[in-house]
Amino acid sequence: MLEIRKASERGIAEHGWLSSRHTFSFGQYHDPSQVGFSDLLVINDDRVAPGKGFGKHPHKDMEIFTYVLDGALEHEDTMGTGSVIKPGDVQMMSAGTGIAHSEFNHSKSEPVHFLQIWIVPDKKMVAPRYQQIHFSLKEKRGKLRLIISPEGEEGSLGVHQDVRIYAGFFSDGESATLNLNEGRYAYVHIARGSIKVNGLELSEGDGLRVRKEHSLFLSDGHDAEVLVFDLRARELPDF
Repeated sequence: MLEIRKASERGIAEHGWLSSRHTFSFGQYHDPSQVGFSDLLVINDDRVAPGKGFGKHPHKDMEIFTYVLDGALEHEDTMGTGSVIKPGDVQMMSAGTGIAHSEFNHSKSEPVHFLQIWIVPDKKMVAPRYQQIHFSLKEKRGKLRLIISPEGEEGSLGVHQDVRIYAGFFSDGESATLNLNEGRYAYVHIARGSIKVNGLELSEGDGLRVRKEHSLFLSDGHDAEVLVFDLRARELPDF
């Protein structure tokens, strides 16, 4: 079963310095039919003005990863981590027992566009940790590259949950298939461009809930950048 979540249906938050689109309920946007999916709780599509950002704020018991599409995002946290996240980088922060961090546009002249995604962990009160890895375009061109997994398989980042996340770029006739084990769900998010998933046409910002399917076939991409989440078969996150 395939269920499309259109980009135009997402929640909207406009704060001048921040323009955000919420796939699932977040902040002041609440839709009872869109309160996460399996262990996937948040997909926020954020654009931040030059020199602006989120001041230091706390998190606890959440797996939070950041995926930059354009520009550069500067990160600092109470573990002493300081980094700049650019396209191709994937940053994972396990909040665990508690952490505070800030996120600012690194540039004083150019906007930054990024996705921030929250995964509900399978265990609470773990020690906080920070991870960041760069995945080249070549690794994702015409294929689904594993970027996050429970045990950090294949050079991916680790996550405290039974979820595997893939990233891919598709254009010019490129295609890929992801087989799903029995009893698994999936979620597909189109970060940019357009593509077909099992024959359904999806465009930038669209999402796709996947239930009771044996595989996903991605084809007919036009400058498409895609994230695919392989999830447990459960309807709502436990948080």
